[in-house]
Amino acid sequence: MLALKVLLAATMTGAGVMHFVMPRAYLRIMPRFFPAPLLLVQVSGAFEVLGGVGLLWPPTQQLAAWGLVLLFIAVFPANVNQALQGLPFGKAPVWVTWARLPLQAVFIAWAWAFT
Repeated sequence: MLALKVLLAATMTGAGVMHFVMPRAYLRIMPRFFPAPLLLVQVSGAFEVLGGVGLLWPPTQQLAAWGLVLLFIAVFPANVNQALQGLPFGKAPVWVTWARLPLQAVFIAWAWAFT
């Protein structure tokens, strides 16, 4: 279970950092009706980093896990928008964006395991 926690923490921390390194990749999948898209990308990136790091410190593990569950739910509209708009995920084929949608449930369950 420790290895899964460390893997989730590393995944989320790395993904969160990427929100600041490559914000355009995240901005392009944001639904147009969302206000302040850059701010939302930065806030979600910060929460991904906080959630990832928080998983590794026992006093904050439960709060971090709940935060990640909520974050996975909150970013789901951007993932749906990406699939609906046919925006590729890097160099992967567009079908990957559709396959990624049910994976959100896997990430929610993965974080939930540490609540």
